[in-house]
Amino acid sequence: MNINRLIYPGFWFGKTPEQDALEMARRGAGGFCIYGGTRREVQDFIQKIRAASPLPQVFICADYEDGLGRWMAAEEWVLSNLAVGADGREDTAYQKGLTLAREARAVGVDWVFAPVLDLCDEPQNPIVNTRSFGAHPQAVGTLGAALCRGLRDGGVLNSIKHFPGHGRTTQDSHLGLPLLARTPQQLTQTELVPFCTALPGADSVMVGHLLFPALDEKYPASLSRAVITDLLKKQLGFHGLVFTDALCMKALGDEKQAALAALHAGAHILLAAEDSVALSDFLQKKALPLSVAAESVRLQEALWKRLSGHPVTGLSAADFNQTYAPHCAVYEGEKWQLHAGLRAAYLELGNEEDFVAQPFLNALQAAGVHIVPAGEKAEVLLAVSFSNYKAFKGHINLSAAEQAALSRAAQKYAHSVWISFGSPFGTENIRELTARLWLFSPARAAQTCAADMLLGRQTAQGKLPF
Repeated sequence: MNINRLIYPGFWFGKTPEQDALEMARRGAGGFCIYGGTRREVQDFIQKIRAASPLPQVFICADYEDGLGRWMAAEEWVLSNLAVGADGREDTAYQKGLTLAREARAVGVDWVFAPVLDLCDEPQNPIVNTRSFGAHPQAVGTLGAALCRGLRDGGVLNSIKHFPGHGRTTQDSHLGLPLLARTPQQLTQTELVPFCTALPGADSVMVGHLLFPALDEKYPASLSRAVITDLLKKQLGFHGLVFTDALCMKALGDEKQAALAALHAGAHILLAAEDSVALSDFLQKKALPLSVAAESVRLQEALWKRLSGHPVTGLSAADFNQTYAPHCAVYEGEKWQLHAGLRAAYLELGNEEDFVAQPFLNALQAAGVHIVPAGEKAEVLLAVSFSNYKAFKGHINLSAAEQAALSRAAQKYAHSVWISFGSPFGTENIRELTARLWLFSPARAAQTCAADMLLGRQTAQGKLPF
């Protein structure tokens, strides 16, 4: 048994030494998870990996939950799951799955680690937020199952995550170990509902780095036999492939010991260790559960055969966004229509990742709206937020200082609209705002859609999914 088939190294373009990845490929790593790069860099990397591997197939995986845009600067984002939740229709989720599959296949990726089935029921959660379909368990499960079908029909594999539910946390597991004080009954009625709904169509399940004392007082879910074997496999009847979440995350401590514990708990794939070569050397000297290893290889080979069909072609990212953005947008508050010749004060908040607001601003200016800095004389304030999730960031939503600045700015104008292209939370207590418009995504089409709605050309058709 080649234990390396159970190791899926992470490869971060511009950070991971290519020689380490090639060494793991030569050792027979079963797959790789890629982060960043350009289309050409990804395609070249995949070619090198497969040329170096002794295996007939090597899975290439990626976290393309929102398309290529989250990981490739020049590429388009796909509307977020929370946007799909605001639309609420299964077909929209299915079409998103087809689009994500099309995006992945275009660069050579076989496996998309999506959808997120965590609930959006904790506004301070720094890592779930717009990745979730919403706060209602059955709706999240239904939409997640539809997205799984879209990915599968589109010719890639899916992975539902982060079992048994990462929603009700306030800590990013990239930085530490979240603890959820939930009873088994509460889990059954809330967090587990989406997973139970989507499990029949899941190619794999990713288990989160989360401590649920009611299930296991000692081990996080990703290392817990009580969670992986007893709950997921036996109680819920899942017979597919089980991934750990990325082992390089800071929730686990020593990744070698964590990997060993995960295998003994019943996990099939060890994902994205910080040093996969060292992990490989370590595991080859240890007594491993051979039944789990054999099951992992069997499941991987079965999943590879599933990729041999003829995929359904979905919409491009741009076309999907253009088609569905109005259905995913939510508007609340006074109706205020911009028009040619009007002066609008502009304030930008929550933009730590350098999102570009030009699609939104260009659309308004093309319609004859004069954009001036906040503080200058104007008929209306447009306060735009790009606050969004990012691994290892540890926070989300507007800071207290930004909320105070928004409140002060809104006081100066008779009309004020908060336009969110990211997290929907953070302005609940700012009473000076007279309207709110949620798009839940920084995608270009979401921005132009927001402008069209403020100009009265389109109507927001979604409902808040939480």
